[in-house]
Amino acid sequence: MAETPTIRFGVIGCADIARKVSRAISLAPNAALYAVGSRSLDKARAFAAANGFPAAAKVHGSYEAVLDDPDVDAVYVPLPTSLHVRWAVLAAQKKKHVLLEKPVALHAAEFDEIVEACESNGVQLMDGTMWMHHPRTAKMRDFLSDSNRFGQLRSIHTHFTFAADADFLENDIRVKPDLDALGSLGDEGWYCLRAILWAANYELPKTVIASRNPELNKAGVILSCGASLHWEDGKVATFHCSFLTNLTMDITAVGTKGTLHVHDFIIPYEEKEASFYAATETGFDDLVSKWIPQPSKHIIKTDIPQEALMVTEFARLVADIKFNNSKPEKKWPTISRKTQLVLDAVKASIERGFEPVQIQE
Repeated sequence: MAETPTIRFGVIGCADIARKVSRAISLAPNAALYAVGSRSLDKARAFAAANGFPAAAKVHGSYEAVLDDPDVDAVYVPLPTSLHVRWAVLAAQKKKHVLLEKPVALHAAEFDEIVEACESNGVQLMDGTMWMHHPRTAKMRDFLSDSNRFGQLRSIHTHFTFAADADFLENDIRVKPDLDALGSLGDEGWYCLRAILWAANYELPKTVIASRNPELNKAGVILSCGASLHWEDGKVATFHCSFLTNLTMDITAVGTKGTLHVHDFIIPYEEKEASFYAATETGFDDLVSKWIPQPSKHIIKTDIPQEALMVTEFARLVADIKFNNSKPEKKWPTISRKTQLVLDAVKASIERGFEPVQIQE
């Protein structure tokens, strides 16, 4: 059996999420932690020591040093959204494959710069939406695609909320207009909108209408918002995201014959197993005292967590390019761009006084 090629990762930036992805890189069978860079050498050293980097890993006091290392195959970019276009483009120009945190950019035009740089330099681009890579997601797709059990999709409703503490609401980069100006919409809404597009098989809605009275902080960053999405064939979707309410991570997708419910779609309750509920042609008994048949629970197990599966898939694509002269997979940047387009439309609707916004590809 041929040995699995190992892709060497550099991490640029020491954000909290980088701790999780660094662990994922170490767990992935075809990836290795090779380098880390921060604006502070001391911070980079502390991060490497605390997050399982091997003793031989290179530690740098700048992002540029990671990108200039000829032995780094790919970089993970967990920097604030406002810095994505600069560093992702530079990484691509240095021929580094790019695993980019979400939201991918402040708006679609910025993301298009990143895509152009990656395409012109022949490097793979993927965003860090981890739940897409859990085997549960594929099983849920099987149910949604089954015309006999689910039928035709008619509505999708998603939520991602958590109750941030006072320190978060005052100091986290996700509430700073110069760092992550999209706030809750970019951080949480991204997942909700991706789930809606995923359920709709990535068909873009025609119209987006933001919900009235979003909550903003004193700097104008969104702390809580929502919207409705409308397709020409009558499908509808809603989402709500918030830094101000209790933790929820729900998808409800309703078809003409069936319903899908999942309550932990972004981060499963358990790291190595996840579940969803499926109902088909459900009704009541003749005295309306119980559901018949009741929704069935489906449990899917995995040997490694979803973030490690994400790294494994990304590293596989990179290895195909590096060793087999394959072309970069366009699926992932295409999905990212569609998510960004809908996010942009929600933001535009808020800014225009909750008017309907038409989406143009």
